[in-house]
Amino acid sequence: MTNFLNIEEPASRRAPLPRFALWQMGFRPFYLLGSVFAAASIALWALQFAGWLPLAYLQGPLWHAHEMLFGFTLAIVVGFLLTAGRNWTNRPTLSGRPLAALALLWLAGRVLVLTPFGWTAALVTSAFPLAAAVALGIPFHAARSKRNYFFVGLLVLLSLATLFVHLGQLGVVTLPAWAGIQVALDTVLFILCVMGGRVIPMFTNNGVPGATARRVAWLEKTALATVLALLAADLLQLPAGVAAGVAALAAAAHLARWWLWQPWRTLRAPLVWVLHVAYLWIPLHLALRALAAFHLMPASAATHALTVGAVGGMVIGMMTRTARGHTGRELRADGFDVACYVLVSLSALVRVGLPLAWPQATMVAVLASAALWSTGFALYAVRYWSALTRPRIDGRPG
Repeated sequence: MTNFLNIEEPASRRAPLPRFALWQMGFRPFYLLGSVFAAASIALWALQFAGWLPLAYLQGPLWHAHEMLFGFTLAIVVGFLLTAGRNWTNRPTLSGRPLAALALLWLAGRVLVLTPFGWTAALVTSAFPLAAAVALGIPFHAARSKRNYFFVGLLVLLSLATLFVHLGQLGVVTLPAWAGIQVALDTVLFILCVMGGRVIPMFTNNGVPGATARRVAWLEKTALATVLALLAADLLQLPAGVAAGVAALAAAAHLARWWLWQPWRTLRAPLVWVLHVAYLWIPLHLALRALAAFHLMPASAATHALTVGAVGGMVIGMMTRTARGHTGRELRADGFDVACYVLVSLSALVRVGLPLAWPQATMVAVLASAALWSTGFALYAVRYWSALTRPRIDGRPG
């Protein structure tokens, strides 16, 4: 477990470091690009939702969902995995020009989905996770890091999912494009559950005096197995009642899992509580999804509990923590970090809670949530711009 959790680069021979360090490690360009994109794209979506901007090639909600999953979320996941993979394998991952080329491929996808060139957009957006899978698979295979092979498989699945979205939009397949979005949502959910289970208990015990967060083997297996079962149900297009039953069981398992991590002990450790708050949205998402299957809740509430609450919270928490650790800074959240955490958390609460309590206020909820989200990620981009583009302050490579 230790090798998986510790993503600091192993010691190596010191060499003169460049003054511009954006292409030194995977987290640098993708955290910066991802945070800027998170702020800008949600602001654009809110304007589009309000009818103030024209539709893109991927129209309306489909563009919004696609870009939050395959643009923002995938960028952060790839940045983290490229950084962590270097330590897991003790082998180099992408840096320099190859890393810049991968970032350019991601950026090209963000532009193309705004154009009429649907086939080009399909090829480019599906090529990015596939290229990332190859970039990770090479060091994983060389180091025989078998316990991390599944990340390669998940990236390939995301590549197929985004391709399916485009093929549905282009009328090539009969199933709707939203089926690809649902598979991607389940895949991202599984990634969050795996990473959360591996890092949150450790961060809690290391960062909170007296905490005894623990993991129970059978519960860990049940929690992950239910998410995989939900993914299978969506892939096989099983009846809604089956998916609802699996989601309800998964909600109970993940809530019990989260409780064993002692979230109530983390209130004085923002770098830790932000991850606990984010993870709580996972059982909420699963419970809302079970209710939505029987039309007791709007499906959008479940979706945004996952995307804004769980994804947004986990991403902002891990981006601050790993950026601090990998640039030689103290692992302690400052006022700017806490402001980011609060803004993103409030964004989720407003987007999910307000329409449930007052459906007539949905427009207000979307615009207010977008403003909170965009401000939080814009603040991160401004705050960490220097740290992500300059060498480590301790003189180490990375």
